[in-house]
Amino acid sequence: MAEERSRRVFLSTTAALSAAALTGVPAGAEEPDVRGPGEHLSPQRPDTELRAILREIDERRIEATVRRLAGFGTRHTLSSQTDPVRGIGAARDWIFAELTKSAQRSGGRMTVELQSYLQQPAPPRIPVATTITNVVATLRGSATPERVYVVSGHYDSRCSDPLDATKDAPGADDDASGVAVAMELARVLATRRPAASLVFAAVAGEEQGLFGARHMATLYKAAGTNVQAMFTNDIVGSSKADDGTRDPRTIRLFAEGVPTSETPAQADIRRAVGGENDSPSRQLARFVRSVAENDATGMTVRVIHRRDRYLRGGDHIPFLEQGYPAARFTEPHEDYAHQHQDVRVENGEQFGDLPEFCDFPFIARVARVNAATVWSLATAPGTPEDVRIRTDRLTNDTDLVWRRGTDPDLAGYEVVWRETTADDWTHAIKVGDRTEAKVDLSKDNVFFGVRAVGKNGRRGPVAFPTPLT
Repeated sequence: MAEERSRRVFLSTTAALSAAALTGVPAGAEEPDVRGPGEHLSPQRPDTELRAILREIDERRIEATVRRLAGFGTRHTLSSQTDPVRGIGAARDWIFAELTKSAQRSGGRMTVELQSYLQQPAPPRIPVATTITNVVATLRGSATPERVYVVSGHYDSRCSDPLDATKDAPGADDDASGVAVAMELARVLATRRPAASLVFAAVAGEEQGLFGARHMATLYKAAGTNVQAMFTNDIVGSSKADDGTRDPRTIRLFAEGVPTSETPAQADIRRAVGGENDSPSRQLARFVRSVAENDATGMTVRVIHRRDRYLRGGDHIPFLEQGYPAARFTEPHEDYAHQHQDVRVENGEQFGDLPEFCDFPFIARVARVNAATVWSLATAPGTPEDVRIRTDRLTNDTDLVWRRGTDPDLAGYEVVWRETTADDWTHAIKVGDRTEAKVDLSKDNVFFGVRAVGKNGRRGPVAFPTPLT
């Protein structure tokens, strides 16, 4: 018996702890009485290095990037690729040059490439064969470079007619704002040494059908790249709604429940264990809240339990299709007079996606949310793999097993759990540097997960277990 107790972690439910779910409790409401083993979870506070990174994000540079991109007149995917001053080709070359300047500050650790391919006609929005080019900056990780995290925005734009490649389409909010976020992160992080690799991408072809992002995701999958998270920033330029109200301290994060890439066999397991709210993308969203809602970002992350907005889509979807965890940042309320509109004045109202309708301090705060997220991911151990719950015997406790990671800074693991009605993890049980744990809680009554802990104290995203029969 003594040997058995030294091999496992056994924690009694009589060690009662009251805690609220990290989210989902209305202001002023009585917190739910959650009892069980472990410590109540708290957000991961930014350390000195992360705070310094967030202070370096420059609102003025972000504004200059948005205005410069809008200044190319149109960045429509079908517009000129050779005109030096107008069209998507001029924008592509400028983005490449700016990212190359950032890479020059990295001591050779950041590389920049033009990722091009010829898209064959794809009606209705690609009527002729068209070259589509992503501009991709990769900052190689210092310890686990094979682990990759991606931040993107799309640099193509459109006006009212999705096939009009000549009319002005400044695309300030949609999506020069997202490109500005990715480029500013590349500039600030180029001189740092994250353990994992970071990718900062400006992709094309989004407005015509997510073509650039799909090409990028497909290349990663074919190469066996271990993309552990991808975030697209699409329409992150304004805090003002169409009714004039503002919400300058909130960013939406769209995260799917049922995985886009789910197979019939995986669907059977999900239905059997109740994992509809525990996809890898939902775990990413929970991680974002834990590291990016603080005084250093000044923002609240409103997680939306959808893959994207109602009947709409963005560049994270091709990554989801390849089985990569991905989510979308979008401003709290969209103003459709300044999105996908011809530039014009109608009945005294200005239409068009112009820089004057952007909120540049807001974009800077969105950039800080992104920076806090990807830096925290890249400096913590990766998401645990092959996490399972033993089901070879019926008991009222729960046996979890997992495969040990290879991160050199790995210190150990924690088992996390929450009530089935809680939106976020509420308790963590320290289990040390081992690959199994027994918890005196029924897998019928709560949800479990496992996360890795680094020697620096940083926690990575949670992995949701599947059954091990």
